[in-house]
Amino acid sequence: MSKGSEVYRLSAATGIHRGDRSYQQDQVQILQHQAAAGCLMGILADGMGGKSGGRKAADQVILTAQQLFERFAPGREDVGEALKQLVMEAHLMIKLTAITSEEEPHSTLAAFIISPNRSCDMVHAGDSRIYHFRGSSLVTRTSDHSYVQGLVDEGQITEEAANNHPQSNLLTGCLGTQQDPPLTHKHIEQLEVDDSILACSDGLWHYFTAMEMGEIVHTLGPREASEMLVNKARQRANGGGDNISLALIRVDLL
Repeated sequence: MSKGSEVYRLSAATGIHRGDRSYQQDQVQILQHQAAAGCLMGILADGMGGKSGGRKAADQVILTAQQLFERFAPGREDVGEALKQLVMEAHLMIKLTAITSEEEPHSTLAAFIISPNRSCDMVHAGDSRIYHFRGSSLVTRTSDHSYVQGLVDEGQITEEAANNHPQSNLLTGCLGTQQDPPLTHKHIEQLEVDDSILACSDGLWHYFTAMEMGEIVHTLGPREASEMLVNKARQRANGGGDNISLALIRVDLL
């Protein structure tokens, strides 16, 4: 793909690991648009609820994303509105699943779409995050819909203290609850060469600073970076790790 005189490519990889849990309730995919070169979607879901409830919820997020992206028309439809529609449709499907299920299926969601013009839109609900790196430096990341993020925002605790807070897993918004999920949309006007977009569940980001993540995604290719991030998270979990999932895309010059 070219933009002006630049010829670039989008390099991508996903990573997933059950961690030390009995069940894998994370799901992740990177989808390539069938009709528009250079248009990709990354979608990640961290399911919660019973032995199989969380997996059912995460599966509904992925299925809804696949269906929506298949009918999405780049250049003709508003990307932000499409992502908000994904949140609400997946939320509804999870609630319908709950009617026929004994568990209470809930899920986080982190999704982004990179358009052929290299703009990037992202949406999230819960504590699965999306990071935007330029080289090894953090440009921005999503802000968790969680109790401890609220404490951080109010200046009551630091980011470091939030990681070890006893209520660090208490969410203030996600999919599948009685309350409608948050619709937090971010737009990046244009990704530059050497930019990376990383979506990941808390089973990964919990064990890293943004600086560490940035160094890894900048120094290594997406596949090698994904493997290193998962392996380091597993080591640092020391036998008590959650499910891990990530989707990574980098803009490279050809």
